[in-house]
Amino acid sequence: MRKSAAALCGAAVVMAGSLTAVPADASTPHSAAAVSAAKVTWKKCGTASHPTLQCGSVKVPLDYRHPSGRMITLALSRVPHTAKTYQGPLLVNPGGPGGSGLSLAGFVASSLPKEVAAQYDVIGFDPRGVGKSSPALDCKPGSFKPVRPDSVPSTTAIENANLARAKSFAAACGKKYANVLPHINTVNAATDMDSIRKALGAKKINYFGYSYGTYLGAVYGKLFPERVRRLVLDSIVDPTGVWYNNNIQQDYAFEGRQQAFLAWIAKNDSTYGLGKDPARIEAKWYAMRAALAKKPAGGKVGASELEDIFVPGGYYNGYWPYLAQAFAAYANDKETGPLVEAYANFGAVGASGDNGYSVYASVQCSDTSWPRDWRQWRKDNWAVHAKAPFLTWNNAWYNAPCAFWPVPAKRPVNVANSKLPPVLLFQATDDAATPYHGGVTVHRLLRNSSLVVEQGGGNHGITLSGNACLDKHLTTYLTNGKVPRGKGVADAVCKRLPDPKPASAAPSAAAASPSAAAASPSAASPSAAPPAGAARGTALHDLVGFRG
Repeated sequence: MRKSAAALCGAAVVMAGSLTAVPADASTPHSAAAVSAAKVTWKKCGTASHPTLQCGSVKVPLDYRHPSGRMITLALSRVPHTAKTYQGPLLVNPGGPGGSGLSLAGFVASSLPKEVAAQYDVIGFDPRGVGKSSPALDCKPGSFKPVRPDSVPSTTAIENANLARAKSFAAACGKKYANVLPHINTVNAATDMDSIRKALGAKKINYFGYSYGTYLGAVYGKLFPERVRRLVLDSIVDPTGVWYNNNIQQDYAFEGRQQAFLAWIAKNDSTYGLGKDPARIEAKWYAMRAALAKKPAGGKVGASELEDIFVPGGYYNGYWPYLAQAFAAYANDKETGPLVEAYANFGAVGASGDNGYSVYASVQCSDTSWPRDWRQWRKDNWAVHAKAPFLTWNNAWYNAPCAFWPVPAKRPVNVANSKLPPVLLFQATDDAATPYHGGVTVHRLLRNSSLVVEQGGGNHGITLSGNACLDKHLTTYLTNGKVPRGKGVADAVCKRLPDPKPASAAPSAAAASPSAAAASPSAASPSAAPPAGAARGTALHDLVGFRG
């Protein structure tokens, strides 16, 4: 996936004819307008890292078509403005779907220049179903308990075992949340944002979203264009491919990032001792996978769990040194301990991960239709696997409950928009989770947008992550609303950050990797603090999480 911004400027963009402005059976801005929101009561919940942090909540209708019916609660966080110049609330979202935004408020407020952050109330929120919002979904606790069946369905028995897991999860969601599930979708989450705006007493909001948060922000802009003051989208979802096609495209892109990782290991053979030929290193990785399929490391890390460990490296290359060390320890010395530790730090799913996955599935499976015939999934994924074996089947099973989802699907929103003020977009050319063409597509769909490209960058979530060039554009926009204007598709291009240096010591679970529960972005707590300098990238990616 190493294509230049210039080469991709002419990439074709498919305008899906099946998109509709607002799903006919979904909530609309008109139904939301009838909802009155009480002002938020803020309470101190500051920490040593974020002493001014405040927490609150707002009640919103479960079903906006019945605003006087059942109410649910959304958890909020706030770092209040301190400057005389006040530019209003800045809502932030880390992605997912299923990611908690409570911690992101503190991260954004402390990562922006003080004089800029001081002009905003930075507002974090847990979308409906997430984290500290109520009800918080947990369809089937322990669904990712190791050891799972091998993700590659090389036999009918393995395929049936994985199908049983997917069907069981979908059925559990439908049974446990029969009255809630029909209302967990992106349109309702966007409408909730407008309820938050009302509760904050603001005529307009500013918004900053990563990953899935870019789609949420684009949908909000479509539903409530007159309520948008500034809009920042970083690592952009292709709205014309939600969600089945986007997941297929991810598989190819993650293959590219895995190849980049293997090439990086080859360049650092003096540290890892795995050889200087990426192809031979890849063969060792798949030999490790085959061995773990037969005998899981520590009784926890089988073939599927091994993939879970290495997926985060496709999101953020800051994890590469620690993943490479665990790989080398097993391949060179048959040591299983580092892999087990890496699984605890990068792959294991705790209670918050169960919650995040439940919301992820609920939103993606409901937002749009998925193939209901498993034969279509089998055909498509075997074809992709032939070219991109690293993630294809792992990703397929992650999304497989959508083939059996108990809630009727809606039609996705056509986010094309000419009514918004200037919008600022950020995209890395080699991003695997949200490939580059998504940024180009949204740039064309949002008429008044500007696209800033990180040339050669492969990380997912690129602003406030150590790249001063990108952050300069972000800071300028949040300060005065000005965006770069270029003649090509990319209005501005920034150089990527250098790849990380190899680690010379055993990885530190506390300093080098996310918590065990951070396989879902909803794992973070409002007390999480971003470190300064290059380590800020790790702090951001712990919040943005994986699969988002």
